[in-house]
Amino acid sequence: MTPALYPFARPRPLPEPLRLAVLGATGSIGRQTLDLVHRFPDRLRVTAASAHRRWEDLARALGDQQPLVAVVDPGARDAAARAGVFGDRLLPEADAAQLVAAADCDIAVNGIVGAAGLGPTLAAARRGLRIALANKESLVVGGDLVQAAVQAGGAELLPVDSEHSAVAQCLCGRRREDLEQVILTASGGPFREMPAAQLASVSLDAVLSHPTWTMGPKITVDSATLMNKGLEVIEAHHLFGLPYADIEVIVHPGSWIHSLVRLRDGALLAQLGMPDMRLALLYAITGEARWPLGGERLDLLRIGELRFEAPDAERFPCLGLARAAGEAGGSAPITLNAANEVAVSALLGGTLRYVDLPGVIAATLARLPAAPIADLAAALAADREARRVAGELLDRRGGSTTLRGEQ
Repeated sequence: MTPALYPFARPRPLPEPLRLAVLGATGSIGRQTLDLVHRFPDRLRVTAASAHRRWEDLARALGDQQPLVAVVDPGARDAAARAGVFGDRLLPEADAAQLVAAADCDIAVNGIVGAAGLGPTLAAARRGLRIALANKESLVVGGDLVQAAVQAGGAELLPVDSEHSAVAQCLCGRRREDLEQVILTASGGPFREMPAAQLASVSLDAVLSHPTWTMGPKITVDSATLMNKGLEVIEAHHLFGLPYADIEVIVHPGSWIHSLVRLRDGALLAQLGMPDMRLALLYAITGEARWPLGGERLDLLRIGELRFEAPDAERFPCLGLARAAGEAGGSAPITLNAANEVAVSALLGGTLRYVDLPGVIAATLARLPAAPIADLAAALAADREARRVAGELLDRRGGSTTLRGEQ
């Protein structure tokens, strides 16, 4: 009989201090993880850390931590080596997956942006580590591959996305057969009330002005388009083993309820809290422990009421594109994710309008029908082909094809 995966199997206890490999340490998730390390210096220790190219930021953020370090970009790695700030702890020619394989750690916190996070997730799964997964693209691009590696390696996969963490918290100690439905909440982003006809004129600053969460630029764009929620639907399918018909998205502008689950007797359970990613991070890192985390507490009397709306399909076509790709399976979610990354890069670079982003994704999906994905090589090949096609489509529009951002 196949053993149950988290959250229907409880995390195993680990000795303290918990040893962390922080992947994407200069990004939003990485910085918040290091903040937790500073808050719990006797209970958490960084033994490995990676950055894409911002090695100076990494050196400052690590403080007195002395981990093994990987700087992925070759030019930045050479500059870090010349500066000597990491000494012999800087791995030569190593990416994040190689860092995970070499690190003396119990837990891999994957905060890498985009499909580049899949390889490190698989490496951590093969080692049997606890994986605090903030890189949702690992499951979008290779969900079946990741779950198979988790099973084979005896790893633990704990979600860091606030929505999936909320679901896991609601399911803590429950049986898989008791789960009927997952309900993911979305803030609606900055354009929740804007008529669809006005979206053609929105500025990049407006796109990046999220009403409730402070995040990196790529995920902030995805939250504005609701692509982030579409990717989370695919992620939830793989994490909780539900068919897509049993995963619902509702708009909850306050972001106080992070997600809900409906059990088979009709009971509806929700997890509420302030919009603070450190809670979900700490819950995943510690394996469901409840360490005392300071910060503002949710005041129900101040909130007064909880609002809910159905997502507007006309205003947010990316949500429908993502659900359709997930249901198609195979290479379709890979194509969706790659086309989105390329289009978001063009938007951030100022060469694509916000309103044109869904069209690039839809056209790429139309050009590349879903095909079976047997292994990591096939997934990476599908990713490259989707980026090529999306790039061609952008070139016809005069857009950029370079994915900008730090990992």
